[in-house]
Amino acid sequence: MIIGIISDSHDNIEAIDRAVELLNSEGVQLTIHLGDIVSPFCFDYFNRLKSDFIGVFGNNDGEVLFLQQKSEGKLFKPPYEVEIDGKDFVLMHEPFGINRLANEYDYVLYGHLHRIDIRKTQRGMIINPGELCGCLSKRRTLAILDTTTNEVKLMDV
Repeated sequence: MIIGIISDSHDNIEAIDRAVELLNSEGVQLTIHLGDIVSPFCFDYFNRLKSDFIGVFGNNDGEVLFLQQKSEGKLFKPPYEVEIDGKDFVLMHEPFGINRLANEYDYVLYGHLHRIDIRKTQRGMIINPGELCGCLSKRRTLAILDTTTNEVKLMDV
């Protein structure tokens, strides 16, 4: 399965719009957002994705109820455990215990730090796609994971 992974979009509509275009052009089947969407109006753009969508709340997602409504129930409180394509995933915003969790899950996905972190573990991978907003690093990035080949492609937005 081809999975798009994004985090920390922080209301950057230009970046969200461009990310949606990229994810659609890459044939992504599922998009995962790892928190800090911030405002519910961002779903006016995320709803243009051709893929399915799930995500977790971040520490800056203040309007939880309306975010939950606009996402149609596709945002979850982290850590969120889910099986995708026969693989065990844990999705979180803040990186609590990621090295320990790497022994329990095929994929540990997190955000929050606004830094790219893609590394193989004994069982699978730890992935932080960096920041979509470009606020801290001045680089807007997302990751595309192929669960069949276990390869990750980092893309600038």
